[in-house]
Amino acid sequence: MLKIGSVLDGKYKILSVIGRGGTSVVYLAMNERANRFWAVKEIVKEDYGSFALDKKELELMKELRHPSIPGIADVIDSRDRILIVMDYVEGRSLDIRLKEEGAQPWERVLDWGRQLCGALLYLHSRRPPVIYRDLKPANVIEKPDGSVVLIDFGAAREYKPRSLKDTVSLGTRGYAAPEQYEESGQSDARTDIYCLGVMLFQLLTGESPHRLRPLGECGSFFPAGLEEIILKCTQIRKEDRYQSCGELLYALEHLQEQDSAYRKKQKSRLRRFAACLGGALCFLLLSGIFLGAEAGIRRHSYEAYLFSARNSVDTEEEMDNYEKAIRLNPFREEAWLGLLGECFLEDQLLTAQESSKLRQILIQYTGEGQTFETVFRKNEEGYARFAYEAGIAYFYKFEERENKKIAKGYFESAAASEALEEPKKRRAERLALISGYYAEIGLADAAGDAFVSFRDYWDDLVELSAGNLVEEDNERTALVMYGEVTSQIAARAFEFRSAGVKRKEMLDQLAGIEEHLSSDFLNVNEEILGVVQKEIEELRRELRQAGRRVEAAFSREEME
Repeated sequence: MLKIGSVLDGKYKILSVIGRGGTSVVYLAMNERANRFWAVKEIVKEDYGSFALDKKELELMKELRHPSIPGIADVIDSRDRILIVMDYVEGRSLDIRLKEEGAQPWERVLDWGRQLCGALLYLHSRRPPVIYRDLKPANVIEKPDGSVVLIDFGAAREYKPRSLKDTVSLGTRGYAAPEQYEESGQSDARTDIYCLGVMLFQLLTGESPHRLRPLGECGSFFPAGLEEIILKCTQIRKEDRYQSCGELLYALEHLQEQDSAYRKKQKSRLRRFAACLGGALCFLLLSGIFLGAEAGIRRHSYEAYLFSARNSVDTEEEMDNYEKAIRLNPFREEAWLGLLGECFLEDQLLTAQESSKLRQILIQYTGEGQTFETVFRKNEEGYARFAYEAGIAYFYKFEERENKKIAKGYFESAAASEALEEPKKRRAERLALISGYYAEIGLADAAGDAFVSFRDYWDDLVELSAGNLVEEDNERTALVMYGEVTSQIAARAFEFRSAGVKRKEMLDQLAGIEEHLSSDFLNVNEEILGVVQKEIEELRRELRQAGRRVEAAFSREEME
């Protein structure tokens, strides 16, 4: 064990023991020069027996950056032990909450589940994917603000596509999925889904994870949809579970839709509608025999609806035609993208009413009992493009500016897809992180640890504006992204300065955006340039204002 009061690597003073596991001890440490607390995990190599710590995987863990995952600052490797220095997370573990309070309210558990699902989705979208494998209440900390953080990555591993099984079986009995203890097969994203389902069951009921049973047998106060979600998460066969955390997150965010009674009612409504529609179609078909069957079929084809939408005289007619196309074939992306881009964003603003309308269409059911969005997700490339554009819309153009969590979900879906172009995929990953900062930064200020948050935030903003965005995306997306970076420098110059960002870094970033405005729009056709020219000039004014804010922030530093 480490000696209390000793100093590691000349920086980290060990203050106390704050946790113990089967193969490790966790200490509270302080970097006295930075006046910051850290958690130091000590792993004695011989305690792992035949399990060899993979330095490559430790390096991979250092790259993880997500609001629900502690960052790793340092790894100190010696002959007999490894010390992992990571963010200190203040709060209570969920197993302590269970012991002190018993079963938790389902609304609270649902919120925790959504947050953890987002963290797992981030891990699984890494290249290669990271499988956590040891999800349980003891490994989840609830912070004072109600957000949760996933700790202890001792069992995590990279998913290896060519591997037939896990190198070693790790996990906690009761929570671990069956495949973690089988001779064949390796853990994957569905393994974490099983563990999450078991943990949610325990948090909801207070019962042992070894006694899984339907929630209905534990009490009648749980929403029926929640019971079906947990049942699907904890299926023995991986193929019978949710196949991704994206699917599970959608289910948790649309609880009512998971209720079989609700789905049955929706199907019944659809059958009645289909019967009426069938009669109408028969009438139209008979009429078409006399008026020209070919013309009638063409009018009511998907392409005909798209043509009608694009040539509509008003927005209502345009929207109606796009909706008809979606109902005919929710799998195809053209009508979805048209509805979002040409109708809802015609004025470059997504209103709350338009957002509600979009959600209503997404959750409508087909005759087979699947939502339109479920069908659309099977079109991986098309849905990835839509998710990226929807994320942009919610992030930059939604009138309810404080609500970034919708954008975050869409960006995570886009980033998880292999079908999206690489520049957009990288940008979606970055924007998903930045969406999380909007909720995190203010809280970090109140807790006094904004130093690291704003440094990380700056690095992600810089990456966001890298490259020729006009060429990689389009003119409007380029302008809103450059505008985002500019406005954040103007608003946060002092915080960035306090986080260690230099004056030159900020001014260089602003100068780089000015250069992009001067060079990247040269090949844009005159018609489009005429439309965006006013926005370019406005952004140039904002750049000058941001520069003055930077100078003011550093002038204040010199005065101090």
